[in-house]
Amino acid sequence: MTDLTAPSPWTSPSGDPDDEQFGDIVEMATLATADEYDAVLVGEPYDGAVIGRPGARAGPAALRRELRGTKTQHIERGPVRSVADLGTIEVPAGGVERVQRAVRSVTAEIHATGAVPVFLGGDNSLTFPNAAPLLAHETLGAVSFDAHLDCRAVRDEPTSGTPYRQLHDAGLDTLAVVGARHFETSTAYHDYLTEQGGTVLPPESVAGDPAGAVDDALAALGDVDAVYVSLDLDVLDAAAAPGVSAPTPGGLSTRELFRMLGRIASDDRIAGFEVVECAPPLDAGDRTARAGARAVAHFLSGLGGGR
Repeated sequence: MTDLTAPSPWTSPSGDPDDEQFGDIVEMATLATADEYDAVLVGEPYDGAVIGRPGARAGPAALRRELRGTKTQHIERGPVRSVADLGTIEVPAGGVERVQRAVRSVTAEIHATGAVPVFLGGDNSLTFPNAAPLLAHETLGAVSFDAHLDCRAVRDEPTSGTPYRQLHDAGLDTLAVVGARHFETSTAYHDYLTEQGGTVLPPESVAGDPAGAVDDALAALGDVDAVYVSLDLDVLDAAAAPGVSAPTPGGLSTRELFRMLGRIASDDRIAGFEVVECAPPLDAGDRTARAGARAVAHFLSGLGGGR
């Protein structure tokens, strides 16, 4: 079985004792103690299935580094609390299917703890093993913040473009994609998602009313029992997130994304969250990793009903 490597202790880079940062509050946990926390961080250093440019295997370390120095205080919701780090999944060598099976065996144990896992990727192929254990619920919906639909057919092996086709084949009830770009979405995949009853909200659906866009996405899921949330950082405009496999113009702003993540996290059906496609070797001045870490902070600030 694939194992979890124990996390390193979190420390704050600030020397001011009143300057509380995530480095001060994130504790170390194991599967046996995960249920003591609202959320647990899990690293997934893998980019062996990426369709575009590799580099996301370095994402977990960069996201942790940037989060460590991020302050815990949300001005409206107060400080983030009750977060632990479970460590990093040891990804085996071999083909994508083998990796997905091995990762899924670990994520099933993590979901069983009752804490909300926050997976730090890693490429988008990990969405399938991250969310698949939740199919044990009667119904499962997913909200994907992504420039692409990622519902390609699996041909030789799964890729970073196939996770939602895999999830639909395994029983996913419905999917809403927020931020999908015009001219980045092939007709065949758009038609497939429409046939599955899915919903696509392009960036202009978000502009001016990010909270309303989240409400629309959740409404499109209907009354599913559990909701999985995926953030591919390429949903952001290329200027805000250059360090991704496929940066494209016309995306969401960081302000829009952060507002939506805090809102969606307040839904009491949330059963998991991930940040994927953070590729530090492709980044400019740690811009993408910093945006990804702030995205995690905003999501965590919304857990438990915060608005």
